[in-house]
Amino acid sequence: MNEHQSMLADMTQSLFEEIGHAADPAADWDRVEELGLPGLLVPENDGGFGGSWQDGLIVFRTAGYHALDLPLVEAIIAAHIARCAGLSGRGTIAMAATGSLLDNCFTGSVSGAAAADGAAFVVAPSPNGNGSMIVDLAGQNSPSRTAISGERRSTLLLDGARTVQHESDIFMLGAFARSAQIAGALDAALAMATEYANQRKQFGRALSAFQAVQQNLATFACEAAAANCAAHAAAQALDHGDATYEVAAAKMRADMAAGVGTAIAHQVHGAIGFTEEYDLHWLTRRLWTWRSEFGNDSYWADRLGQRTCARGADNFWPDLTNLSDRLVS
Repeated sequence: MNEHQSMLADMTQSLFEEIGHAADPAADWDRVEELGLPGLLVPENDGGFGGSWQDGLIVFRTAGYHALDLPLVEAIIAAHIARCAGLSGRGTIAMAATGSLLDNCFTGSVSGAAAADGAAFVVAPSPNGNGSMIVDLAGQNSPSRTAISGERRSTLLLDGARTVQHESDIFMLGAFARSAQIAGALDAALAMATEYANQRKQFGRALSAFQAVQQNLATFACEAAAANCAAHAAAQALDHGDATYEVAAAKMRADMAAGVGTAIAHQVHGAIGFTEEYDLHWLTRRLWTWRSEFGNDSYWADRLGQRTCARGADNFWPDLTNLSDRLVS
């Protein structure tokens, strides 16, 4: 991590720790805008921060660690894609779109849109299967529901909404973002479980003194480390070109880690881990939501398997080491 990234990490850590899951969307959104965070991936020439995907990883991961209850991650990716469309205001991203696209107007539904109420535009996969579309939400209705994570999700019913086509793969970028958020949230849940095991006593000894608990926490630590390493590799790949392989592997690995990690976190905490007044649920409910968004582990395992079979056995090792080869060269 260079000096610039260290400053970014410190800045976001301080802000997100204060805001956390109890954010006030009206007041706290102004605070993130004052820091220029929504424009993190927008080039400086376009008025943005000019950051890299590794900078994005720092912010996304920290947002996950603190269960940030603001649609900042989605706004950063949306702004990165929509800078060419001339749209202003907060944007968001969605997982799917079905309907018809005619003369740059979309009629149909956009599903899995994060915090779409109040958003100026949404970036969704194009219904024709070619890249993404940036949809202007001016004059469109966007009722929302609350996901298991406590976050807002919407299915937008649109009629003749103005759109701009873009070559980016929003589904893949959304998968990367969720991988980074999962990695951060796993680290936070692990820290909570470890602290609780050290403080809580049973039969006259701290829980952490029992071998079974130690083994579970060690397994949890390995899963969290694997998710973080995979997310880091995906961010590096995005900064160096095509990252389809690395993002697929990162989302699959993060989803697997989320399943193991949340189970162990609740086991270590016992009954208190399932109560609403204890903060663990802010992390685990988000982990359960994020692992199913933008493709679950089965989806990305299938994608990786299809690619590996199509490429053939002779290309398996070169494909697996392609990222490290690019970084060395």
